[in-house]
Amino acid sequence: MSLDAIIGHENIKKQINNSIKNNRFSHGSIIVGEDGIGKSLIAREIAVRLIGKTIVREYGDIIQYRVKNNKKSIGIDEIRSLIEEINKKPIEGDTKVVIIYNSHLITEVAQNAFLKTIEEPPKGVFIILLCENINKLLDTVKSRCEVYKLNKLNVEEIKNFILNKKEFNLDESKLNSAIAFSDGIPGRAEKFIEDKLMKEIRDISLDIIVNLNKLDRYNYIYKYENLLLKYKNDFDELFTCILSYVRDALVYKETGRKELLLNIDKLSIIRDISEKFSFIKLSKIIDIVNSAKNKSNTNVNFTLVCDSMLIKMQEV
Repeated sequence: MSLDAIIGHENIKKQINNSIKNNRFSHGSIIVGEDGIGKSLIAREIAVRLIGKTIVREYGDIIQYRVKNNKKSIGIDEIRSLIEEINKKPIEGDTKVVIIYNSHLITEVAQNAFLKTIEEPPKGVFIILLCENINKLLDTVKSRCEVYKLNKLNVEEIKNFILNKKEFNLDESKLNSAIAFSDGIPGRAEKFIEDKLMKEIRDISLDIIVNLNKLDRYNYIYKYENLLLKYKNDFDELFTCILSYVRDALVYKETGRKELLLNIDKLSIIRDISEKFSFIKLSKIIDIVNSAKNKSNTNVNFTLVCDSMLIKMQEV
């Protein structure tokens, strides 16, 4: 694969190709975008080009740094260790590329310690920061780097991305569902198609809505409170799935058009929900789930968040 073979991000790819071709690629770069948007694909292609290779694989002069297991941040000790690695001479040639994943997790103290290295790395060293939330990076870091912002792919680009993956072999219904669910992010399309955990999350999310009117409060809470703990580390996907089904029920209730649904593969169930739930109830459920999602992002106890969400949904 080459940069040109990556689907989408045409302006960014053109900018990067020109800067590398003219030896103007910055020694400090930030690639910004949502998880699954293609940051690492682009970074690895850049790295391979910079060290003078053509095939993407492991090379001694491409260092890929990821957050260590069970850590939620990249601290000053990790950055000091990384700086030591950066200052070592390249192994094969005269160029070294350092790719830092989830750079938005670098603490403020560690970012300050990293500033001088980003601004004046050793000769031949390129540092690429991959970042989901650029607001977490200090202005002093951003000002020393070239920033590339990756936007979501359009529907046609996502469709081409999926069809290019011959191993998927999807029927039209599943293809349309994957396109809709992806929300313009290739990684979400892949997750929708391949990830067994994603299938579980989709199923349990739909089950939560379907059984709202079928179980009393005690049995409803008892059935789901412990079950949801399994997805504590994937809470964003969980709440997003619930919201997508409720949104589909609202859309179908108002328009009756199945082609507008995100979860078109669940059409019959969504139709049933739209018939049994009022506009007011569906709208209130969306508010409740959005509130739970926001609280989970602020590290509120996940069990309490889920219990509160389930109780409020029952009360609507």
